Parts: sequence; structure tokens; C-alpha cells
Amino acid sequence: MTDTQTHSQDRELIPRALLRAMGLLVCAVLAIVTYARIADVPLSATPPAAAITHERTMILISDGVSGAVSVLSPEGAVIARLDATQGGFVAGVARVIDRNRAQADLPAHTPVIVTRRANGRLDITDPATGWSADLMGFGADNASRFARLLDQP
Repeated sequence: MTDTQTHSQDRELIPRALLRAMGLLVCAVLAIVTYARIADVPLSATPPAAAITHERTMILISDGVSGAVSVLSPEGAVIARLDATQGGFVAGVARVIDRNRAQADLPAHTPVIVTRRANGRLDITDPATGWSADLMGFGADNASRFARLLDQP
């Protein structure tokens, strides 16, 4: 096979019309986002606001990458100790919080706030860094792990 035959076969793998369509799509998305930012269009894909029905302050201490995590009250009482098979998602959230605190040069083991709202949604907030997450965005199973911690005596 000659070089010209190989070159023409490579050009046919991605049709020119498809490349143009993809480029047009990217430009359209950029135009829409630019318009939304300039026109200050309100956010529409945010969780609905609801009153707080229950909240608890806790300290999450991750055991590195193993998946184990200890959950303590601000006074140091043990709320739960989750091993590697139980604490995967909770430990993952703890590692995110630890990383954000390390980047901001803040102490690692300060309390976070887990909140249940009237509409059933759960969220977690780190007052030290301002980071927060709607736990329902990670699926019902993962959110239920924090719901159990919220309900622990």
C-alpha cells in the first residue's frame, strides 16, 4: 500500500462533515454559556431550597486510602467506626475534605456539618473551607450512609 492510499483511508475514518458538526456543537455550547453568564441567567439545576429538619456536627477521620473512617462528635465521643467495607463513601468524602483543608493550610480534623432538609435531601458542609456537597447527588445508597450517621445516638 502506498502512502497516498494510507493517507486517504485515514481521512475517511472521521468524515469531514462530522468534524464540522462537532466544532459547531462546541461553538454553540460556548455561545449559550457566554450568553447565560453575561445575561446573569439564574441557575436552574440546583437542589431545591428547604428548611433544615436535623443537623449534626461531626469529625471525619479517614484512615488513608483503605476506606476505613472514624466518625467522632466534636467532644471526641465515637459516633461510628467504619471499616474498609463499610466506610468507602464516607472515607472518600473525608479525603476530599482533608485535601481541601491541606490546600488551604487549615487543620485536618475539625468538624463538618451534616444536614437533613424538609424535602429529604442531605448535604455536608465544611465550615473551615466553605466546601459543601449535596449528598443526594451521589446516589441514595451513598446518602443513606450519612443519614445513618445523622441518626446515630
